[in-house]
Amino acid sequence: MLHLSNIELAYIAGFLDGDGSILLQIVKQKQYKYGFTIRVSVCFYQKKTRYWFLLWLKKKLRHGRVHLRTDGMAQYTLTGFSLVYTVVQALLPYLQIKRPLAKLCLKVIESYDRITTKADFLEVCYLIDKAAKLTDSKNRKYTGAIVQQFFDSPVETFPPSFPPSSSSEER
Repeated sequence: MLHLSNIELAYIAGFLDGDGSILLQIVKQKQYKYGFTIRVSVCFYQKKTRYWFLLWLKKKLRHGRVHLRTDGMAQYTLTGFSLVYTVVQALLPYLQIKRPLAKLCLKVIESYDRITTKADFLEVCYLIDKAAKLTDSKNRKYTGAIVQQFFDSPVETFPPSFPPSSSSEER
């Protein structure tokens, strides 16, 4: 991010404050160590007619993905801990509206690097719950409480013959 001037950083921060988002998500998948993982992203949005602007922004930030959505919008997304950390840290001094969320994002990323137990992971999930309150999130599928419930539930075990054979009696 050192290749950007303070004016460019301030401009991009203003754009993020207005037409962007900092996303902190709990994602469920069986292959993850705790059954869940954390995803962090920074997104910028524009109408499809201003797709060129997101391409300019991508050229400035040198990372991420720009795509056209089916709803007439274009989206530029930066995903991943080190990339999001670098971008958010560089924009933080210039952010106004999203400053508390940006600080929480940095804390989540720093905390994620220190996870060694389920309790540590759960603590990060509860930080993400705090972030959801700052973003007026409405459509969250996974919360700290859901992760806690998952950790507390007994592990299902199946007999050695699982899955069952497909005999006519079982149909």
